[in-house]
Amino acid sequence: MSTSDVDGVCEEFEGCKLDVEKKISDEELFKQPPPKEDCPICFIQLPLLKTGYRYMTCCGKVICCGCIHAPVYDHQGNEVDNNKCPFCRIPYPESGEEMIERQKKRVEKDDPIATYNKGNWHFNGKYGVTRDYTKALELFHRAAELGHAGAYLGIGNAYFKGKGVEVDKEKAKQYYDIAAMRGNATARYNLGLNEARTGNWDRAIKHFMVAVRGGDSIFLDEIKQLYSNGHATKEDYTKALRLYQEYLGEIKSKQRDKAAAFSDEYRYY
Repeated sequence: MSTSDVDGVCEEFEGCKLDVEKKISDEELFKQPPPKEDCPICFIQLPLLKTGYRYMTCCGKVICCGCIHAPVYDHQGNEVDNNKCPFCRIPYPESGEEMIERQKKRVEKDDPIATYNKGNWHFNGKYGVTRDYTKALELFHRAAELGHAGAYLGIGNAYFKGKGVEVDKEKAKQYYDIAAMRGNATARYNLGLNEARTGNWDRAIKHFMVAVRGGDSIFLDEIKQLYSNGHATKEDYTKALRLYQEYLGEIKSKQRDKAAAFSDEYRYY
C-alpha cells in the first residue's frame, strides 16, 4: 500500500472514506453510542476502565476482571489451576514474545483489536516492529473497517500530527468525530475540551454528558468543575451524577467487586 493510497483513503477502505466524507449532524454527534459489549462469560456489560477487562490474545475475547479473577473448580468441586484463559482454557502466554506472536496471528484472522494494536506498534515503533506510519495507517484503516472505534482516533492523530500524511486539522476533526460517535472516550474528551477552550460551554457539556453515561468518571469531574466555575448549572451536575449511577448499575457485580478488592489491577470504575 503506497503513501498516496493512505492519504486519499483507498478503495480498500471505502467504508472509512464514506464515513469521513459524510457531513455529521449534531444529532448524530451527540447521540449516545451503544454500550460496550457484554463479557462473554458472565454476560454483564464490560466496564470502560481498562483495568476492568482483559483482551485475550489466545481467542480474541474481551473478558471482565471478575471472570478473570474468579476461581475455577473441577467436577468434584476442587479449585484448579487458573493460569488459563477463562474462555478458551488455553494457558496464558509465558512471555511478552509469545503474547506478540499470538496477536500477530489474531491480525491474520481479521481481529479488530489485534489489528489496531499492531497499528500502534508501527506508529510508535514498539515490540520489535519498525516505526512505519504508512503501515500503521493501513492497519488503523483496516481496524476501523472491522469496527474498532479507537482506530478512527489513531487516523485522526496521524492527520493532526502529520504522521505519514500531510497535516490536516479538519480531517483529523472528522475522524475524531467518528471515533467519539462510536464510543471512544479519548476522542470524546478531546472534542469536549476543545469546545470548552473556545468558550462553547453548551457543546462541551453535551460531549461530557455523553461520556459520563458511557462510564468515564473524568467527565463527571469536568462537569463538576464547570459547575464550580459557573459554566454549568446545578441541574447539569445532578444529571451527570444520575447518568453515571445508571452506568454503574449496568456494570457492577459481586465478582467484579471481589476482584477489585483483591487488587487495583482489577479496579473497574
